[in-house]
Amino acid sequence: MCSRKNTLILSFSVFILQIFTSSKALDVTQYGATGDGLTDDSQAFLKAWDAVCSGTGDGQLIVPAGMTFMLQPLKFQGSCKSTTIVVQILGNLVASSRGNWEGDKDEWILFSDIEGLVVEGNGVINGQGSSWWEHKGSSRPTALKFKSCNNLRLSGLTHVDSAKAHIHINDCNGVSISNLRINAPESSPNTDGIDVAASSSVIIHDCVIATGDDCIAINSGTSNIRIFGIDCGPGHGISIGSLGKDGETASVEDVCVQNCNFRGTTNGARIKTWPGGTGYARRITFNGITLDNVENPIIIDQHYNNGGSEKNTDDKSSAVEVSKVAYSNFVGTSRSEYSVDFRCSEAVPCTEIFLKDVKIETASSGSGQVAPGQCLNVRGVSTLAVPGLECLALSTDMLSSAELPEQTCMLPQPSVQPSTRPMQDPFWVYGSGGKRLRVFNVAFTSFIVVVLYTF
Repeated sequence: MCSRKNTLILSFSVFILQIFTSSKALDVTQYGATGDGLTDDSQAFLKAWDAVCSGTGDGQLIVPAGMTFMLQPLKFQGSCKSTTIVVQILGNLVASSRGNWEGDKDEWILFSDIEGLVVEGNGVINGQGSSWWEHKGSSRPTALKFKSCNNLRLSGLTHVDSAKAHIHINDCNGVSISNLRINAPESSPNTDGIDVAASSSVIIHDCVIATGDDCIAINSGTSNIRIFGIDCGPGHGISIGSLGKDGETASVEDVCVQNCNFRGTTNGARIKTWPGGTGYARRITFNGITLDNVENPIIIDQHYNNGGSEKNTDDKSSAVEVSKVAYSNFVGTSRSEYSVDFRCSEAVPCTEIFLKDVKIETASSGSGQVAPGQCLNVRGVSTLAVPGLECLALSTDMLSSAELPEQTCMLPQPSVQPSTRPMQDPFWVYGSGGKRLRVFNVAFTSFIVVVLYTF
């Protein structure tokens, strides 16, 4: 009787275990992807996407480890039946070279109109950009673009050598980007790490970015942006803009950049606007910034002209208004003549600019010499700032100012995760073969062991 009871309990336990460990996730190799790095696997990926988007595979798509998939330009289009789509990239994605490129040159991989999209894994997305960089004046594709994807999560991946920008976020609300590595040579043109435009409630954190352009660029139409834990360099720093080109009406507000490192970059905390634009960039905070041999640690440039031979200092009747900007807790070294450089418009000066607890020294001196600052058409307040600026009033207590934009960093973090997924890593992981293993395996296996031991 006891033996029969043990057998029944064991059978029941195995049955329950099979239920919880069964996987419906789709693997791109099921749809014909070869993963040899040479064969065009684009159509197989599109077939797999159509299946998972239509509700097959429990909303989960796997790009298996140990394989390299060569892809032509792809568009993964929503909307999808699944409330959340999880794309696990564990292998390598490689773009076609410029000479073999087929189709759209605006972007290589596009996800659009997808609610609750999760793209994660430890794989590599390689844009094969070297064949494009010498053609700087021609169209070049962004490697990975998300358009109209609300409640988006992107994490864990390595992005290398995009032809142009590595990642572009456009018209997305509720975005979390974390734990990425983005790499391209310092000489590669326009290879921004992450560009954000026309989006709100975006968190970018704990990424290592080394490229030939902005590590992160915040463009027009953005609000409630939180950036922290970024290691940037080489590159052009973290930028607001450029804004106002060709008379554009721009809007950027409520941006917090916090606890970031800049190493050997051409800029640190930068705001750049074109003469003749309109609109605003306001309530922006850069706090807790470490600088190591940075060329322009703190810069506002309302005369931006995208690297023209001479800076455009001709004031026009309009400019993007820059106001309520705080720089606090900066420390490190500058390799440029001016560590703080505010070049603002006479027609629309920069107002309510705050410097607090800033100490920037000259990198080349080796003796702790203060790197000077300069300013043009700027109004604000400074306290405990080295260098000091004559254009900013001195204050012993900036915290008494009700308008201090540091409060931007105190805003509640936006909820950016799909409602069906937790903030932390999902409760499944994928093995090198692409098989899904749930933590239920461990729990129920332990249960079986306990049952056998007891009986």
